[in-house]
Amino acid sequence: MTRDVLVAGETLIDFLPETPGKLDEIAAFGRRAGGAPANVAVALATLDLPPLFWTRVGDDPFGDFLVRTLAEYGVPDEFVERDASAKTTLAFVTHDEDADRSFSFYRDGTADTRMQSGTVPDAVLDDAEWVHVGGVALADEPSRSANLDLTERAAEADCTVSFDPNARPELWGSDTEFETVAGWAVEETDVLKATPEELRALGADGDDPEALARSACDLGPHTVLLTLGGDGALAVATDDAPWAGVARHGGYPVDPVDTTGAGDAFTAGAIAAFVDGEPLEEALAFANAVAVTTTTAKGAMTALPDRDEVRRIRER
Repeated sequence: MTRDVLVAGETLIDFLPETPGKLDEIAAFGRRAGGAPANVAVALATLDLPPLFWTRVGDDPFGDFLVRTLAEYGVPDEFVERDASAKTTLAFVTHDEDADRSFSFYRDGTADTRMQSGTVPDAVLDDAEWVHVGGVALADEPSRSANLDLTERAAEADCTVSFDPNARPELWGSDTEFETVAGWAVEETDVLKATPEELRALGADGDDPEALARSACDLGPHTVLLTLGGDGALAVATDDAPWAGVARHGGYPVDPVDTTGAGDAFTAGAIAAFVDGEPLEEALAFANAVAVTTTTAKGAMTALPDRDEVRRIRER
């Protein structure tokens, strides 16, 4: 089946805290589906652009829940794999008083670290317009090689390749390892979505966000989408991009409940807008509207908007 978009990477369980605070002080957590690429895939499906999604979960009760959740959101299951020999990854999330979050992963040898090269056939990439990959899958072998191979083959197939480094220091042996391995993916990337901290970790530099994004363009991508939290987002695209230029958007006002997955919602919004042929400014505004909506409830997928809701946000 021909699809506009293929997303690849982890699907996991987010355990969200009932109250803000440190991990050792929280008494109760609620289970939610998560994983940055899974969040992107579900957000795209909610925006009427259901992607093919290559992921791997355990053949266990948590995997059952995740597979069922993906199906409920309309994500095709052609490349949703089950691993009979590995568990599903767990991530415990903590929030501060401003709803900003941090993660503690249980991911030693879990299913999403065991993705295998060649799972997605070349014929699928020949039919895809866009391929999106996340950085967490690059932290461990064999998923590292499998996802790097996917980005290389996608680039050869003339897909637009997007990459979210999604830096999680505890998953990497060192900052140098992250910069090196994620840098390999960036070399094959057309559209890089990141935070300022992630761009610096990848070797970019600059005294302000625009200079930092321009520096990141020198690493390989023709477009850098820089998320700036409460200050919105910035996009810088070189003359090699179909939407060359610079765009800024200050975001939309919101009282956040949980920022988990907001960056992934932003990524999905940007991809959907670009696939629709929208210019850079429109894509940034659309992506911010998708992102802000998902912060209004606990969980990365709970409050994902459809296109009507995005339109209402933008008209307020």
